[in-house]
Amino acid sequence: MELKFLTSASVLISHNNVNILCDPWLVDGEYYGSWNHYPKCNFIPEDFNFVDYIYISHIHPDHFSKKTLSKIDKKIPVLILDYYEKFLKNNLENMGFTVIELKNNTRTLLKKDLYINILASDNCNPELCKKFTGCSLVESTYGATQIDSICIIDNGEKVIVNTNDCPFELSREPCIEIKKLYGKIDLLLVGYSGAGPYPQCFEMNETKKISEAKNKKLQFLQQAEDYIALLEPKYFLPFAGRYTLSGNLVELNNYRGVTELDDTIEYFNNSSKFNSSKSKCLLLNSESTFDLENFSSSSQYEKINLTEKDNYIKNILSNQKFDYESEISPSKNELSDLFSDCYDRFESRRKRIGYVSDTVIFIEYYDEEFIQISCNGCGYSCKPFKELDLTQNYVMIKLDKKLLKQILKGPKFAHWNNAEIGSHLKFIRNPETFERPLYHCLSYFHS
Repeated sequence: MELKFLTSASVLISHNNVNILCDPWLVDGEYYGSWNHYPKCNFIPEDFNFVDYIYISHIHPDHFSKKTLSKIDKKIPVLILDYYEKFLKNNLENMGFTVIELKNNTRTLLKKDLYINILASDNCNPELCKKFTGCSLVESTYGATQIDSICIIDNGEKVIVNTNDCPFELSREPCIEIKKLYGKIDLLLVGYSGAGPYPQCFEMNETKKISEAKNKKLQFLQQAEDYIALLEPKYFLPFAGRYTLSGNLVELNNYRGVTELDDTIEYFNNSSKFNSSKSKCLLLNSESTFDLENFSSSSQYEKINLTEKDNYIKNILSNQKFDYESEISPSKNELSDLFSDCYDRFESRRKRIGYVSDTVIFIEYYDEEFIQISCNGCGYSCKPFKELDLTQNYVMIKLDKKLLKQILKGPKFAHWNNAEIGSHLKFIRNPETFERPLYHCLSYFHS
């Protein structure tokens, strides 16, 4: 049984000539073009048409990459959790895949002696993972969303646990169950960094932004420690959530709060939360494999050259265009004509969850022109910037009008959540507080 690391959360797990491709994101430019790989991804998706199964943990584009999956053989069955909401299933089937939904915590024989078990990570709270509008496009119940999943693959002897980017606080109970069911864990795939727009997309002075980025790094490293301490794996591989911003967003890279992979091993080796001599940190370069029979890597890990990375960002990534930049710029009326339907959907969700607030939302939709959205049932209005009352509580959002049009047209075109994670939104808040239901309702502001 062996694991080949590809990139970010993408791995290939093989045993007895059975191959499972997990969360394949192998094409640059997800999240409307802003998310890219470093080191550069050299894989061709069609090269993986030999695999027996594809496992997709959840809907986010760095796990459910349409740009990758569109190039892969649709005859390969896709394994997912049997989610209450069928958004992921429907998207995959619309692409032409056969989807196999697996019931929560049901160990399932795939082929020969290779098994898979998928457990739900429940009660999604975007505040825990620094995402603001919430993970799910269609939340059935405000405050509880089943969006992510943990995967266990075993052959009766060796056990791999893949937590992708599930926040630990949401997955503590599933992990306790995993520990009880499987006993020893040979290899844990654990996230060590988080996405989301905070702090890089928020207006604040540079000192605070650097401080918040540092705190975010520590938060996710500590989250990884919690996973390791609970599951006590023989080896653990820090992975997932690795991305580099491109285009006119490259200047935000230093403020994302994403730890360089090379820095994780020193942190984990000095951890006081778990025994680092019993749970060993494993780093793999792209295309390197780890053999679980003799616990050996195919090659020694080579550190990233930060100078080369900076040059790649400056000379290559900074010149890339986002998906929406090729679109025709919408007129003022094209956007404002969508507002009524968008507000009705927003207002319906606000009433459904019982959210009332004096905070207002300002969205710039056209050259210093803003739509002002109430969060207490007082409707919406369009105003120039100079007429906005900036003494009240507000959240102001600025974004490219081409992307805004796609979002307002509905999730089939674009969505607030993916625009946010892709760092395409700029936020200004007064005061600097987080009202979760506001962002939840905002994710419904579309036609």
